[in-house]
Amino acid sequence: MYFYRHGLEKSTIATWLQQKGYRNAYIGKYFNGYPRQAPKNYVPAGWDEWASPIYDSGYMGYKYTLNENGSFVEYGDRPEDYSADVYTSKAQEFINQAAKDKQPFFLYLAYFAPHQPAIPAPRHSKLFPDAFAPRTPSFNEADVEDKPKYIRELPLLNQAQKDWLDRLYQKRLRSLQAVDEGLVTLINTLKANEQLDNTYIIFTSDNGYHLGQHRLPPDKETAYEEDIHLPLYVRGPDVPMGETRDQIVSNLDLAPTFAELAGADTPNFIDGRSLIPLFRRHIPIPAQWRQVFFLQHRLNRQTIPIIPDYKGLRTSNCTYVQYATSEKELYNLRQDPDQLQNLANVIQPQVIKEYAKRMINLSSCRGKTCRERDLKPLPDCSITH
Repeated sequence: MYFYRHGLEKSTIATWLQQKGYRNAYIGKYFNGYPRQAPKNYVPAGWDEWASPIYDSGYMGYKYTLNENGSFVEYGDRPEDYSADVYTSKAQEFINQAAKDKQPFFLYLAYFAPHQPAIPAPRHSKLFPDAFAPRTPSFNEADVEDKPKYIRELPLLNQAQKDWLDRLYQKRLRSLQAVDEGLVTLINTLKANEQLDNTYIIFTSDNGYHLGQHRLPPDKETAYEEDIHLPLYVRGPDVPMGETRDQIVSNLDLAPTFAELAGADTPNFIDGRSLIPLFRRHIPIPAQWRQVFFLQHRLNRQTIPIIPDYKGLRTSNCTYVQYATSEKELYNLRQDPDQLQNLANVIQPQVIKEYAKRMINLSSCRGKTCRERDLKPLPDCSITH
């Protein structure tokens, strides 16, 4: 609850858009522990409609308590209490009312799925019986001698562990079906209200997930691609269909993007940049764009294995990680997309120095300074023979 204790929720995307006349709704997961250290019925500033589970009660899909605009509503274990369906229904109601009132709206919808324990709706509980966790080249990696100690200490996955990963993967797929259905419902709701062609839909996630890569049990928090490389889809007016962009973007860019779409100003503390030049058809892509973004992780003793503190960088082709243990990783993603060959100890030392220097440089930036420091390219991380 750092944001609450330091009063930072007084200036968020919700307050910026509210000042522009937008009706705002937050539905679903806010953050872990909400509303710890705040009043139990606390609703952050700027949200006209609020429905979020309290005290981490939403992970199981059933038997949770929602703070609905300051009042508490208990949900049980009936099929209709399934949380993803409840969130979809509330989002649908919000869209209908905003359209009826002819008021511009902003909806932030945060489903829990496929977060563990990935409980599916009963109607989906038998789907995908033959699915298995992807056996990528890094799955149960055979040789981890060039990896950091926390990886080297992991044994190869045995068959029971592989079977468990497959069962979890099936559950994750099942739990996502209600999300898929919810998106269809909301798109149809927008269409019924003649708002679909006037609405931007941005779909992404806050983190990735590894399932057996590099021998790791299921979790997140590493700097490997499975955890940090996420989908980001945009649909809306003047957005070309079926195109992709290879520029580096970050979740730091979402708030300034939403703000610009709504015509709202952003405060000076914003580190990210608007993505509108990347997805609007008639706006030229800037000649200069982010060349690198900063990675950071603080030790979490609840993870297995325990991942040390680290900082790092991701460029379009390279990932560099420096651990508090002094261990380093460097991967050339063009040549080694599965991150099997750590180049940190074999590449020219000057390359490592350049990456480490930029990492320190970006770890201390704020606002506009970040958007300036991430423009300069870093040396290529290829090994030449």
